[in-house]
Amino acid sequence: MAAAPLCAFTRTQKILVLSPDPDLAALFAAAFSSAEAEVSVLARGKGAIEALFIDPPDMLVVDQKLADIPGLDLVAMVKSENVYRQLPVALVMEESQLGTDIDWCAAEVDELLTRPMTAPMLRARITLSLARATRSLDANPLTKLPGNTSIIGRIQDLIDRREDFALAYADLDYFKSFNDKYGFSRGDEVLMMTARIIVNTVRAVGGPKAFVGHVGGDDFVYIMAIDRVEEACRAVVSSFDGIVPHFYDADDRDRGFIQSVDREGNRRAFPLMAISIAVVFNRDGRLKHFGEASQTAMTLKKKAKENPKSCYVLDKRQG
Repeated sequence: MAAAPLCAFTRTQKILVLSPDPDLAALFAAAFSSAEAEVSVLARGKGAIEALFIDPPDMLVVDQKLADIPGLDLVAMVKSENVYRQLPVALVMEESQLGTDIDWCAAEVDELLTRPMTAPMLRARITLSLARATRSLDANPLTKLPGNTSIIGRIQDLIDRREDFALAYADLDYFKSFNDKYGFSRGDEVLMMTARIIVNTVRAVGGPKAFVGHVGGDDFVYIMAIDRVEEACRAVVSSFDGIVPHFYDADDRDRGFIQSVDREGNRRAFPLMAISIAVVFNRDGRLKHFGEASQTAMTLKKKAKENPKSCYVLDKRQG
C-alpha cells in the first residue's frame, strides 16, 4: 500500500509508461495508489503519439529498451510536437549504461530513472517531477512567482489543516492609465518592482513559511502569520509609495497626475499609481473553502479603492 501523498495534487495524475518490462509496471502499481495515479502501460513506442493525443497524460515515462524504437528517439519525437514541449518526460535505463556515449545536453528528458530501482525511489522521483512541472507551468512568466493553481492550493491546504493565517490581496490603482501612456515595457517594470517589494517585505517580516503569489496582471497575494501581516502591509505601502513616482516622467511626477483615456474613451487626469491591499483572516477554522476568502477580499478591495492613496484594509469581522 502506498504511503501518504508526497504532494497535494488536486486530482488523480495520469502517467503513460512506454516499456516492455513487466517489472516496471509492477513497480508503478506498488508505488502509487489508484487514487493518486492512473498508470497506463504500452509495451511498444509505436502509436505513442496517437495515444498522447487521445488521452493526454500528466507525465510520460519512456524505457530506453523499447523493442521498436530507442527511447531517446521517441522522446525527441514527442518533444517535437509543440503541444507536448512542456510535458514532463522520464527516461528509464540501466545504471550500467550511464557511461555510454549519450549527449545529455541534447536529450530532452526531465527526469532519469535507473535500474535497479525500488518502489519508494520511483514514487519519490516521479512525484517530485510532477510537482516541479506543476510549479513551472503555474509560474507567472514575468515575475516567476507562483500563479493561480499554486495560490489556490496553498490557501485550501491551510484551510484544510485548520491553520490560522492572514491572506492579503494586493493590486495597483491607476495601473492601466500608466500602461496606456508609457507602454507595456515600463508597465512590466512596475510589476517587477512591486513583486520585489512584496517578496522582500514578506520574507523579512513573515518568516520562511510566508508565501507570495502573482495572480496575474497587477494582482498579487501573500500569506503569513496573523500577528505580522499589518506590519508587512505598512512596509509594502511605504516602499511602494517611495519608489513608484520615479517611474513617471519628471513633469508628470511634479504635477502628481497624468493625462490618459479612461475605459469609456474620455480623456481625464489620473493620480500616480497607488497600491490597495485587502486582508482576510482565518482563525479557528472559520474558513471552509478558498472561495470564501476570495469573495471577502474582493469586498474589502472595493472599500480600499475608495481611498485614492495607497492603503490596506483589514477584515475586522475576522481579525
